[in-house]
Amino acid sequence: MLRKFLAAAAAALLICAGCDKKTGNTGPTRVVLQLNWKPEPEFGGFYAAQLNGNFAKHGLDVEITPGGASAPTIEMVGAGTVPFAIVNGDEIVRARSKGNLATALFAVYQTNPQGIMTQAARGFRTIEDIFTHPGTLAMERGLPYSDFLQQKYGFDKVKIVPSPFGNLSLYRVDRNYSMQCFVTSEPLAAKKMGVEPQTFLIAEAGYNPYTTVLATSDNYLKSNPAIVKEMIQAVREGWQEYLANPDKTNSVMGKLNQTMDAETFKASADAQKGLILNESTDGSDLGMMSVSRWQTLIQQLADLKSIDKLVPAQECFTNGK
Repeated sequence: MLRKFLAAAAAALLICAGCDKKTGNTGPTRVVLQLNWKPEPEFGGFYAAQLNGNFAKHGLDVEITPGGASAPTIEMVGAGTVPFAIVNGDEIVRARSKGNLATALFAVYQTNPQGIMTQAARGFRTIEDIFTHPGTLAMERGLPYSDFLQQKYGFDKVKIVPSPFGNLSLYRVDRNYSMQCFVTSEPLAAKKMGVEPQTFLIAEAGYNPYTTVLATSDNYLKSNPAIVKEMIQAVREGWQEYLANPDKTNSVMGKLNQTMDAETFKASADAQKGLILNESTDGSDLGMMSVSRWQTLIQQLADLKSIDKLVPAQECFTNGK
């Protein structure tokens, strides 16, 4: 009997040693965060949360999985293949209109970094100039922002070709070549190769969905509200730390993505700050979203015939409060 009692006591001690004080679970909760692109500063806060222990502090063991061009993250999170993924705000709306019930949890970019880059030598002053002058525009067709630009400016004077996804070979040699870009990425690479870029945010034209959005499915949110709340808070803390001091995290991401050098990592991290920060000075409102922004986006997508029906804006997101 004594031997059985001691064995039971030892087992109990082992179980308690692995208990998470916040949730009462044995050990941290293991989850996957699927990215929609390679490790770059646009994901810096997520990697900072992993590196600096913010996930662990909130009882989470997060595996961050890099993505690539056209990674189907909205389908993955909606199908429950992964509990968390990075998507765009318009993907959330389009998915919900088709019954794929995904929910936005944290929006990194308050101003959408999607833009169009052309050579500064062309002397363009506004994004409209790209569409009123002959030239080539490399851009993904079928995306809402592409449809928005076509509806607003027309594509009569520009030849639309497939996006090079960051490859600047044609941009470098063809003065009349413009291309889609993230204003925190390709323009920096263009400067390094000696071609001065002129960049225009698509948000300046009036289309500004939240971007680099942490999302989950409605089912996962309803089944695991405590985990989702801890995830949101850990991510917010990670972004607070990354914005304050990105160097250590950039070094880690640089080892995972050797196509971007240390100088570009730093420049990109600096360039994106103004697109991420909200009104607070302490970063307490990082990632927060509003009903009015979602309502505007939903109506734009309806006007573009990108969705067949309006979806309730308040169901598209939660701020974790």
